[in-house]
Amino acid sequence: MPLIALDTAIADTRRWLERAVIGLNLCPFAKAPHVKGQVHYAVCSGGGRAELLAALRAELQALAAADPEQRETTLLIVPDQLADFLDFNDMLDDAEALLDELGLAGVLQIAPFHPRFQFAGTDPDDITNATNRSPWPTLHLLREASVDRAVEAFPEAEAIYETNMATLEKLGPRGWAALGVGPSARADDEPTR
Repeated sequence: MPLIALDTAIADTRRWLERAVIGLNLCPFAKAPHVKGQVHYAVCSGGGRAELLAALRAELQALAAADPEQRETTLLIVPDQLADFLDFNDMLDDAEALLDELGLAGVLQIAPFHPRFQFAGTDPDDITNATNRSPWPTLHLLREASVDRAVEAFPEAEAIYETNMATLEKLGPRGWAALGVGPSARADDEPTR
């Protein structure tokens, strides 16, 4: 399978962050690190699960070591594997185990995003699944301290989920499609490297 160009994967993810996550206010905490240039974009292109876990290890360690003023969060984009949501979901157990192995549980956390994300108990075409749909499989690496500060600053953080569901139901599938936040290129459209 041809590889997706790194700059394409990053551009698609940045567009999704700006138009959907920030534009629809799906995460009220996302705008500040984006505006300050504190979001690090990394791409794991090619390889298999072992290469992905090696990339995840490197990105977790780099985020833990980085000054939060320089790198608040990381989006690890995986454009060339885990197209099946169930495979992606299964891989999350390995990702969490790696977090524990590195001694970073409670320091960092991993939030999953996927083009075919589906909450338990929903139909695949339920628009509310779009809250966690990104153009490419993506692991969002977050600092626990930042999450804690954000929750303190937003007194009703638990209401975000319900607000997001209502936003997407009002937007509907056509409105979501109109945002243009899907992948700009498919693997079979990209030249091989």
